[in-house]
Amino acid sequence: MNLIQHYIDGKVVSGDSKRKGKVFNPATGNQDSEVLLGTKSDLDKAVDHAKKAFLSWSTKPPIQRARVMFKYKELIEKNSDELTKLIVSEHGKVYEDAKGSLTRGLEIVEFACGIPQMLKGEFTENVGTDIDSWSIRQPLGVCAGITPFNFPAMVPMWMFPMAIACGNTFILKPSEKDPSCSIRLAELFTEAGLPEGVLNVVNGDKEVVDAILTNKDIQAVSFVGSTPIAKYIYETAAKNEKRVQALGGAKNHCVIMPDCDLDQAINGLMGAAYGSAGERCMAQSVAVAVGNVGDKLVNKLAKKVEALKVGPGMDKNSEMGPLVTKEHLEKVKGYVDLGVKEGANLVVDGRNIKLQGYENGFYIGGCLFDNVKKDMRIYKEEIFGPVLSVVRAKDFDEATKLINEHEFGNGTSIYTRDGDVGRTFASKIKVGMVGINIPIPVPVAFHSFGGWKRSLFGDQHMHGPEGVRFYTKLKTITSRWPSGVRSNPEFVMPTMK
Repeated sequence: MNLIQHYIDGKVVSGDSKRKGKVFNPATGNQDSEVLLGTKSDLDKAVDHAKKAFLSWSTKPPIQRARVMFKYKELIEKNSDELTKLIVSEHGKVYEDAKGSLTRGLEIVEFACGIPQMLKGEFTENVGTDIDSWSIRQPLGVCAGITPFNFPAMVPMWMFPMAIACGNTFILKPSEKDPSCSIRLAELFTEAGLPEGVLNVVNGDKEVVDAILTNKDIQAVSFVGSTPIAKYIYETAAKNEKRVQALGGAKNHCVIMPDCDLDQAINGLMGAAYGSAGERCMAQSVAVAVGNVGDKLVNKLAKKVEALKVGPGMDKNSEMGPLVTKEHLEKVKGYVDLGVKEGANLVVDGRNIKLQGYENGFYIGGCLFDNVKKDMRIYKEEIFGPVLSVVRAKDFDEATKLINEHEFGNGTSIYTRDGDVGRTFASKIKVGMVGINIPIPVPVAFHSFGGWKRSLFGDQHMHGPEGVRFYTKLKTITSRWPSGVRSNPEFVMPTMK
């Protein structure tokens, strides 16, 4: 049995861990590995090494940190096939999707290569007579990231490259369901020239999470996961005086207007709803059919969902792989059962799919509901599986009202040929990321990622310019050099003269 350990101070170590978790291959249902579940002691030791590494890493000129990033980028590209196969073997998503997610993570490394430009401050000469003022951004110290199972490369890479490029050191707690990719990413960073202790990976469950949230030497915590846990992370970390960005759940709506290119919209919906088996925080899980477009939309969608090629991630013919665990498979099936019970029309039922040779894999086919109502749980709650709900709306105003009243505000899209409708939607919708004739509006690396409402707890979005601000603190200096003439004491609030 393969044993997945921790990566602390530039080495693979077992630490004080005694408990182990099971890591499965979702395609076969077989347990291929065990992962050590870390202790508070393991986390504290990693933080101690990160504190020591921070003393020298934070004083490195940004250009030197950037050179390590350039080398890291080169090594990720060189080892991309190995990293992609690790993602497929433990998460289950199809190879090309896994490779795409690795690429989106690599884009953050590319962005971090330009850190010298992004850390430049501002300077004003003569804010007052012979007085200058300037601002600088300095690193925080030890930062931590707690990441989900659905993107074992991309989401960690949204965090640690930015933090490290800014001069911080980092503790990563990846999902215990698919931890191997994170260990390999850390090893490659060391190979790129990153000093020991700058990036550490501590595997574990709630014990390690709570140790991160309460450790007094960790200055900032980044998180991606469900809303209840995001709220817990935000409240607990803030209570312990840490900077926090905690990204929560989503229920992303795609508005289909009667005037749109329907084939384009359906193709976009297929990838957005069923790509990665719906295990994406940016998955489109609700299609809002406006006006008379509903019947035509559902009829065309049903044919494509029925034809969806489901299979193991390494099969080049597969369009959708399995879910990550048996427990998650049962949870998603339970939501489909619930939708039927609530009275929604199950147009395509993927619950009984069986694949020859992969009977024990964690598979479910694409599911499509029609006539879903806003008071149904399958509409209100995040399912995180290949389940698309079609909601009917009489007009544009009713469609936007549905979205704005939902508790989540992560991402949304609209398909239309009307520029005024698209512009109004982008302006008025209460959602953090918006697409117009785009199915999944994930911002590129040099913009920032994050939702509104209960999809984000904290003030700043992830990566891009917001990432630089999150992983640095601002310092403003005001300076005057005396000319030799001594002034008298002043007992009033100073103003610039």
